[in-house]
Amino acid sequence: MFENRSIVTDLALEAHEIVKEQNVRTAQQKEDDIPGVEVSNAGDEDIKISRIKISSIAGQNTLGKPMGNYITLEVQGLKYNDTELYERTCKALASELGQLLRLKENSTVLVVGLGNWNVTPDALGPKVVSKLMVTRHLLQYVPEEVDQGVRAVCAISPGVLGITGIETGEIVRGIVDRIRPDCIIAIDALASRKLDRVNT
Repeated sequence: MFENRSIVTDLALEAHEIVKEQNVRTAQQKEDDIPGVEVSNAGDEDIKISRIKISSIAGQNTLGKPMGNYITLEVQGLKYNDTELYERTCKALASELGQLLRLKENSTVLVVGLGNWNVTPDALGPKVVSKLMVTRHLLQYVPEEVDQGVRAVCAISPGVLGITGIETGEIVRGIVDRIRPDCIIAIDALASRKLDRVNT
């Protein structure tokens, strides 16, 4: 069980590490034996990919995370503006998303940039949205001007309750009800217990 709730982390990878450490200390079970939790690692020295699948209520309760697939890419070199590594990271992320989403060519993707654009540690979502190439409107109004294979992408950075007075979930739900995207990608800043994971 994820006992020490004073450790703050949004990452399933870190919740798994904490539980493993606690289990080893208390000799409750083997280090890698957490029922309902599957872990696999991939990538290379530059791009470490950790995949955690929580497949049962027991696993959910142990890690304190809902059932589902959690993928973490750790890329220490991104801190140093390595453009070749950046390109490789983009391809690795695209590959991971492709395996999860399995979108059709005509699928519409809604990207939601969560967070407060006025607070630097919480501004990741809005910053990403501001740099996206949105295409849904182009495909609707001038499809002949859009290259073959370009997917319909739309984006929103709804702000936070303190700015809008509206819960973010309500805003997103209204948009989803209206445009009916095939997929929603939410981008948010996450808390990590390890400083070396920050900004990777």
